[in-house]
Amino acid sequence: MTIDQLDPTPIYEQLARIIRERIKAGDLEERQLVPSESSLQQEHGIARGSVRRAMEVLREEGWVVTIQGRGTFVAPKDAWPEKR
Repeated sequence: MTIDQLDPTPIYEQLARIIRERIKAGDLEERQLVPSESSLQQEHGIARGSVRRAMEVLREEGWVVTIQGRGTFVAPKDAWPEKR
């Protein structure tokens, strides 16, 4: 999946959807480190603020957990939202 600049869906929502789908597909496994903000920014050609907002959405939904000084990790499966 890629970011579609012409899609009316906000960029951060598109990125959150991409990461969510990678988690569901098993490309990112539980407790695995999520790619850094800078690598996601470069990979998708988007602003750092969009990456930060996407991570915030995923944290609020329970897909990822951020540990200060260590990074952002895929949350354990039992913490994932009911609607998968």
